[in-house]
Amino acid sequence: MRGQVGGQSRLYGLLGRPVSHSLSPVMHEAAFLAQGMNYRYQAFQVEPEALPMAVTGLKALGVAGVNVTIPHKEAILPLLDEVTENARLVGAVNTIVHRNGRLIGYNTDGWGFLCALEEAGVRPTGARAVVLGAGGAARAIASHLILAGAAHVAVLNRTLDKAERLVAELTASLRAAKGPSYHLPPFVAGRLASEALIRGADLVVNCTALGMGELAGESPLADSGWLRPGAVVYDTVYRPAETRLLQEAKAAGNQAIGGLGMLVHQGACAWEYWFGRRGPTSIMWAAAKAALAE
Repeated sequence: MRGQVGGQSRLYGLLGRPVSHSLSPVMHEAAFLAQGMNYRYQAFQVEPEALPMAVTGLKALGVAGVNVTIPHKEAILPLLDEVTENARLVGAVNTIVHRNGRLIGYNTDGWGFLCALEEAGVRPTGARAVVLGAGGAARAIASHLILAGAAHVAVLNRTLDKAERLVAELTASLRAAKGPSYHLPPFVAGRLASEALIRGADLVVNCTALGMGELAGESPLADSGWLRPGAVVYDTVYRPAETRLLQEAKAAGNQAIGGLGMLVHQGACAWEYWFGRRGPTSIMWAAAKAALAE
């Protein structure tokens, strides 16, 4: 049973909008309970204009750490006391640690995504990848695909200039972090309707909100027939468990992977920064699956 926050409890949480669909509270609280930790995890819905006040409130209330989700992963960077090299490279924060009165930002999205791919038996090395969307998750995933050895990465977005800006910023960040001799594979921007890029992809990753919440039933692909036979389709959306994109990919014979694995692994990786050890993935998986089935 979920307990109440008491005087001896430590509070963790999630900042985002919307957050009512999130499985993070269920997943983390199950892990806390299983490990005998007197901690609680609360989802906080924060409107964009209220984000500065919410960040100040984390310190005032002594919140020990939070995860950050849509739409705050990029906007929160300048509000923190410190942003780690990895999060700065990505240009987005999804995990915050409150340490000695300072809020420190990290990013575990890319790490969690690669763990989820590996768990599904997919290796991005040498792959031609397409990332759909240009938000915080897309930034983390695109950069980690490059670092993992993808042969070609394309970022496609409904608004082309946002995709172009993401590619330009990540290119600059990767070259600054790795040095001028770093070999950057072809890294391009395009529109969601870029049929040729999708047809040539070995791996297609949806980082848009299409398929989730009020957008359930929608797909980021104008035509699922563009998917190459044998291509892997990954959807970062995890509720519903099988989006329209995944249904159509599966019907076409493609390997279709839902976003629950990324949620579990990025959450388990956040524990590395909160507690100095990886979260119990088997417990987190079980709790998330059970909640999703309700």
